[in-house]
Amino acid sequence: MSALARTVTVSLRPMERGDVAAVGAIEQEAYAFPWSKGIFGDCLRAGHSAWVVEEGGVIQAYSVMAVAAGEAHLLNLCVRPRCHGRGFGRVLLSQLLDLARARGAATMFLEVRPSNARALGLYRKAGFAEVGTRPGYYPAHDGKEDALILAMDLSTAKHNR
Repeated sequence: MSALARTVTVSLRPMERGDVAAVGAIEQEAYAFPWSKGIFGDCLRAGHSAWVVEEGGVIQAYSVMAVAAGEAHLLNLCVRPRCHGRGFGRVLLSQLLDLARARGAATMFLEVRPSNARALGLYRKAGFAEVGTRPGYYPAHDGKEDALILAMDLSTAKHNR
């Protein structure tokens, strides 16, 4: 008996209002202190750049970015935990960097937990550098966790894809 190869389609597309429930479920799965579905809805209403990665029609990753006054701010980038290491985060980040440049942003900023080694590795490999710290920025089980502020100069940096 021969085995049939199964092809699964992976696609990148803008997030839609109908995606908020699925995105919210991934957020709940991925984080101890997740964004609410309402926050995602507010981001869409505000016109932020929000994207999803689908695999076989199922959302596996998403991102949200704001661009204003020559700056981009990566607000959220999340990959479903069981899909880590498959390049979905890199695809989303590359898309956002391209969009930020196209919208005239000279710099992209983001905050990340120092304890999130996977995200730090992604951002550093892409060319982000640490520019500061926000003390007590994130809620944590034992109080608060600082945020590292990372930035990339989009006018000169060439990001890795």
